[in-house]
Amino acid sequence: MFDGFTMDRIDVGEVSLRVRHGGSGPAVVLLHGHPRTHTTWYQVAPALAADFTVVCPDLRGYGQSDKPAADDAHTQYSKRAMAGDVARLMSELGHDRFAVVGHDRGSQVAYRTAFDHPERVSKLVVMDGVPVVEALERCGDKFAAMWWHWWFFAQTAKPAERVICADPETAARSAARR
Repeated sequence: MFDGFTMDRIDVGEVSLRVRHGGSGPAVVLLHGHPRTHTTWYQVAPALAADFTVVCPDLRGYGQSDKPAADDAHTQYSKRAMAGDVARLMSELGHDRFAVVGHDRGSQVAYRTAFDHPERVSKLVVMDGVPVVEALERCGDKFAAMWWHWWFFAQTAKPAERVICADPETAARSAARR
């Protein structure tokens, strides 16, 4: 898996990110969704590496990247903070311009990276990137029942982590049934 790639931890300021990178050519960063890590891209990244320099980080809060304590506004986990991480990561790796590809939650980070750093983003690819405002405006009881985990994670008492850690396989199967 990820033959020819290097695994690193790279300090991007507020956090250090775990990242795999390899290949040569124009740079492309691949951003995973929730609850995944960079390993989402284990089949895609090596195929792209023939023509591109491919960068696959664990976003902050995921996998083996740092998980800073959140403030009351959760700014440490905003898509803007994560987009800043991506821009600094690519600078640390020597890439002034890069394409960004995002899946699921990673698509929100990809959008934010393109919005906040348009001079750096050469291309943007978004997969399964539901506009959150649109989804929430259309939300009804059927949606809430199918996407219960959205509300589960939003609780400030944080029971989600305790429940997931107690039985991660059942939690993953339940969320995947939607």
